[in-house]
Amino acid sequence: MTDAAPTYQALPLPDRADFDDAQMLEKAGQFYAHMRARHTIRDFSDRPVPKQVIEACVLAAGTAPSGANQQPWHFVAIRDPAMKAKVRAAAEEEEQRFYDGGGGDAWLKALEPIGTDASKPHLDIAPWLIVVFAQRWGERDGARVKHYYVPESVGIATGVLITALHTAGLSVLTHTPNPMKFLNGLCDRPDNEKPIMILAVGHPAENATVPAVAKQKKPLARVLTTFEGES
Repeated sequence: MTDAAPTYQALPLPDRADFDDAQMLEKAGQFYAHMRARHTIRDFSDRPVPKQVIEACVLAAGTAPSGANQQPWHFVAIRDPAMKAKVRAAAEEEEQRFYDGGGGDAWLKALEPIGTDASKPHLDIAPWLIVVFAQRWGERDGARVKHYYVPESVGIATGVLITALHTAGLSVLTHTPNPMKFLNGLCDRPDNEKPIMILAVGHPAENATVPAVAKQKKPLARVLTTFEGES
């Protein structure tokens, strides 16, 4: 952020939910059902998506909490076919090195059930690519300002963005070629920003598939530990 240093000021909570226990459980269940219908795909339709939808979803991402409220993220949305082709070409070059052995045997073995390879046609076909950048530092009054909890903050915002896109009826594929420094040049972003992810965004193709293993989610007992104390 580049504005003047803010000072602390307490405001009354502007929004408040007041659900009883049954309503909370119902809404939590509805949200779980909604998110269970989210699928990562690699087969996109070229059906256009209005820019206004992307903008609304990015606005939602911007509501995410962040360390010291520094909001250390920047999103670059790409619809231009020529620019998407450049992203694909550069990403596939890095991916080819990875699949030729750069990723290591264990990593490549772990990816086998997902069915991926170095070819990334979705980067051309999906109507939008959203590149997520993490701002390692910012500026205020001409001076460098360190950002705190950057990976955590950007990760939360990206999760909100993916959820917003799903809620809008769109499918998303997360893509992380390594290294990704080429994205700074293509997207004209400064050196204080680190590209961390490409999101391919659009509608699924008629013949879209998902890997069977992707539907195998860990049960609650494996992802939750509770300490309830005495009632």
